[in-house]
Amino acid sequence: MIERILGDDVDDSGKYLAEVIYGANDGIVTTFAVVAGVAGAALNPSIVLVLGAANLFADGFSMGMSNYLSRRSEMDYQRSARKGGSGPVGHPDGKSPRRTAFVTFAGFVVAGWAPLLPYVFGFAPAFRFSVLFTGLAFFGVGASRSLVTDRRWLVNGGEMFAVGMAAATVAFVVGTLLKGVA
Repeated sequence: MIERILGDDVDDSGKYLAEVIYGANDGIVTTFAVVAGVAGAALNPSIVLVLGAANLFADGFSMGMSNYLSRRSEMDYQRSARKGGSGPVGHPDGKSPRRTAFVTFAGFVVAGWAPLLPYVFGFAPAFRFSVLFTGLAFFGVGASRSLVTDRRWLVNGGEMFAVGMAAATVAFVVGTLLKGVA
């Protein structure tokens, strides 16, 4: 069934790793940016759920569709660059635009829930738990790359944790600086 929807083989382990990591990392960062911005600006925590859910689905969809359009544009360019511009054109890496869009969206939405979970389940203090869940999500997604790469899970996890938490810190600082605006 999913092969029919997505248009290629499902059993290509690691083939869509870039899309999973890209989507998951951005889903965690942008959702945490909402959480950190609200916390930094000292706004009502209930705003986190509304803005976080809107961000998850709208930004995730946008990223997936942008990935789709990017792949299609590349394929169209290759077709027009060839003499005569006819004949079937596939992506050089064999990944379909529909599948890259779906995987990017799914990675974004699934991983992007991590910063929101403390607010969904009423953990207190919610922001501190959100920071913890965000860090764990970054590390977990990064470490999981070791399933399809030769790098050690600790190195992969630490790398994504450091990059992701740096981006999360930027979001909190901006929220804090803009505290008086809201």
